Amino acid sequence: MAATPDLVIRGGTVADGLGGAPFEADIAIGSGRILAVGRLGAAPRGTAEIDARGKLVTPGFVDVHTHYDGQATWSSRLDSSSWHGVTTALIGNCGVGFAPCLPERRDILVALMEGVEDLPEVVLTEGLPWTWQSFPEFLDVLGARRFDMDVATQVPHAALRIHVMGQRAADHEPANQADRAEMARLAAEAVRAGALGFSTSRALAHKTLDGRHTPTLRAEEEELAEIGRALGREGAGWLQVISDFDDPGAEFAMLRRVAETAGRPMTFSLLQRESKPWLWRFLLDRITETNAAGTPITGQVMARPIGLMLGFELSQNPFFPRPSWKRIAHLPFEQRLVALRDPAFRAQILSEPTTDPAMIYRLNTWDRIFPLGDPPEYEPAPETSLAAMAQRQGVNVEELAYDLMMARGGRGILNRPIINYADFDLEAAKTMIEHPNTLMGLGDGGAHVGLICDASSTTSMITHWTRDRTRGARLPLGFVIKRLTRDNAMAVGLADRGAIAPGLRADLNVIDYDRLGVAMPEIAYDLPAGGKRMLQRAKGYEATIVAGEVVYREGVATGALPGRLVRGAQAAG
Repeated sequence: MAATPDLVIRGGTVADGLGGAPFEADIAIGSGRILAVGRLGAAPRGTAEIDARGKLVTPGFVDVHTHYDGQATWSSRLDSSSWHGVTTALIGNCGVGFAPCLPERRDILVALMEGVEDLPEVVLTEGLPWTWQSFPEFLDVLGARRFDMDVATQVPHAALRIHVMGQRAADHEPANQADRAEMARLAAEAVRAGALGFSTSRALAHKTLDGRHTPTLRAEEEELAEIGRALGREGAGWLQVISDFDDPGAEFAMLRRVAETAGRPMTFSLLQRESKPWLWRFLLDRITETNAAGTPITGQVMARPIGLMLGFELSQNPFFPRPSWKRIAHLPFEQRLVALRDPAFRAQILSEPTTDPAMIYRLNTWDRIFPLGDPPEYEPAPETSLAAMAQRQGVNVEELAYDLMMARGGRGILNRPIINYADFDLEAAKTMIEHPNTLMGLGDGGAHVGLICDASSTTSMITHWTRDRTRGARLPLGFVIKRLTRDNAMAVGLADRGAIAPGLRADLNVIDYDRLGVAMPEIAYDLPAGGKRMLQRAKGYEATIVAGEVVYREGVATGALPGRLVRGAQAAG
């Protein structure tokens, strides 16, 4: 160990990412690495020291499912994730991204990202520098930048398909032999340049705002298999998939064949859907069988419901489809509030029925809509739904919804859990979290900026599952930290991080466990072109450390930007 470490963290309660019970230890750090863990005594002193007595010390969190593809090109800060202890983020998920891309096809990728991930076209048009065409050139752009965390990438299928096939891809034409060969070549090129994998979407919900489905929706098995084989020949990268599994047996069997052919790990989003609340268990059983047979497939799961945030300042609200709302939706928020405060407008919009069955189910199923609460409640009891509240109070439920959203100066938020809450509790999520063939993910940081705010799920996983849960069993703290850190790091080939052990990267969080929590989401108008986004802060992170440098103290940026682009798998030593 160096005579004088750069930093020593003294006396913390260490949850080291390996799954065991937390223990008290000091941590010495030098040259961006952990030098020693244990009882170090008074010497050596560090150039800087953190007194962590009574505090929890964890590895930095590794988030394998984000969409900071655009934000990473114009911002050095990947918030909200960086406020929630994330020190490594993987972008390029769900088959969408911005490379490779020919100049004449940029608009197609922007329109797709706008529709799939709720990132406005004007934000992307003004924000993206487009100083690349190939995926290696995109990595060079990211590699020249500095961040508040490390960034790793995947090559997105939609970008590959549009790059190679142009309008034929957008029209969902089958790829011919030459198309498949070129996509496979470009995917291998991306992995050699440093991508950690390939991603694709087979989800009907992924479409542009004008209703066109993602170009990858109907990609045939041989197209996926040929790209997979290209990664297999490189001996690197995983295959990330999102699918509706409408024919679950056939779809899973096809994906299993692709993974077997590729000889590479596969991961896909594993969720409890309200329309098919049994499907997650069917898929989890297939995952178990496939891993037992030697093909590594994991389900990416979320530790809380994926919920739509509904409000008058957000992208949607329960009155979103109604004519009166459409008349004011384009107004700046303060002008919109003038109308919303007008009793005549209130009476008019409440008198207008929502007629679209899909919108009724999404936005007016009152027994499944809840006040978000402050602090937010992510396992709300059925008796706290708007339907139950209105019945108890003897009021009209739509009037109640309107008034709740008018709270906090018109910034009140309702929560409509869409995923993982079919049973009105998180028992299904608990089973998925505990399974050995699942990974924690799906926070979608950087996406759904006016509708979903799940980048905070790392924090709420700790607080809810280890400390605050009252509606069922909790989980051990050491296990939960392992799920957020080492498990994810190893899954994507980053063996140099995700645990607190000598020789590994010094990515750490010092946390006041008793104070740890998430704040109410808030809207900021700080995207390019003045675009709005929902942000969610945390409390209780006394320090977040990346490569040995403190990047945040109590949620406030220090100015240090040690984060870099990660190119390819990383060895432990």
